[in-house]
Amino acid sequence: MATPKAELTIGDRTVAVSSPDKIYFPEPGLTKIDIVNYVVAVGDGILPALKDRPTTMERWPGGFREGAKLSTRADPRGDAFYQKRAPKNTPDWVRTAEITFPSGRTAEEVCPHDLASIVWMANLGTLRYHPWAVSAPDTDKVDQLRIDLDPQPGTDFADAIEPAYELRQVLDEIGLTGFCKTSGGRGIHVFVPIKPDFGFIEARHAVIAVGRELARRMPEQVTVDWWKEERGERIFIDFNQMARDRTISSAYSIRPTPNARVSAPLQWDELRDCRPDDFTVQTMITRFADGGDRWADFYRGQPGDLAAALELYLRDERDHGLGELPYPPDYPKMPGEPPRVQPSKKVAGHWDEQGNRIES
Repeated sequence: MATPKAELTIGDRTVAVSSPDKIYFPEPGLTKIDIVNYVVAVGDGILPALKDRPTTMERWPGGFREGAKLSTRADPRGDAFYQKRAPKNTPDWVRTAEITFPSGRTAEEVCPHDLASIVWMANLGTLRYHPWAVSAPDTDKVDQLRIDLDPQPGTDFADAIEPAYELRQVLDEIGLTGFCKTSGGRGIHVFVPIKPDFGFIEARHAVIAVGRELARRMPEQVTVDWWKEERGERIFIDFNQMARDRTISSAYSIRPTPNARVSAPLQWDELRDCRPDDFTVQTMITRFADGGDRWADFYRGQPGDLAAALELYLRDERDHGLGELPYPPDYPKMPGEPPRVQPSKKVAGHWDEQGNRIES
């Protein structure tokens, strides 16, 4: 007989877990309570990753199975969905924070302050947590750079390793400290703690500048080209993951894969010898118990100054004529942005040398 409900005591809170016996990952046989217990087991790592950050929930209320898919704007019929606004039944003790979307609209989003709040989110079927790169109460000032090394078709995780090490060197040269983790998929994420002195536009410019510098050093392996037809078999530095309302899954988030892979924080000397499948819900519990959070220094270290990275962006603009790059297609037109036209679809006579449309 299925257990209708379980209750966990987390700190001074009691959190109910509905349908604890529901199968969430058939291949390893993980149930909903297993997923919740995983969150508790890595609590000292996932809490600092999310604490006081507005967090979008990627909810899989039926668990993961082969063929399951996320709902999108184009196709809302998926098995899972992103929840940006705090649910109506959010308990009073779960904190929220106001965020502003690119359109100017606002929303109250869950902003976990304690582990009990994250366990409550897990009970809603949350597998991946997508925290904003800001902290409450000031949700317009960025305090983390997130750099996504995204392998393109023909490349894989192994191809992103050396670019990640070179990225670490680029960051070091401009006074910033990067921390690496697996994405849970084929990519590598590098997070950088920074002083909350700038907004999303400046933070995105900093990632563009760092990405361009990395591409100059490794032109055959790295690209910042937004258009897929121009990227080739290279690692794409996805600068638009640093735009407002774009997020990267947190450390310890669970990727919806058959073996329940997780996004694993790493020390740099581990990166070269690891693979994404090394880190699953089951193996991470053991790894965390043995060595704790590999990103502990991330949260207790001094944040870096973004000024040198922004100077790189201005230098590229001044010396090389490199400026703004396209925003995601759902964004309003942004200042200085080039046309959002796929290069192969441009008609030469309609564009000037700077890539601006010539009005007829």
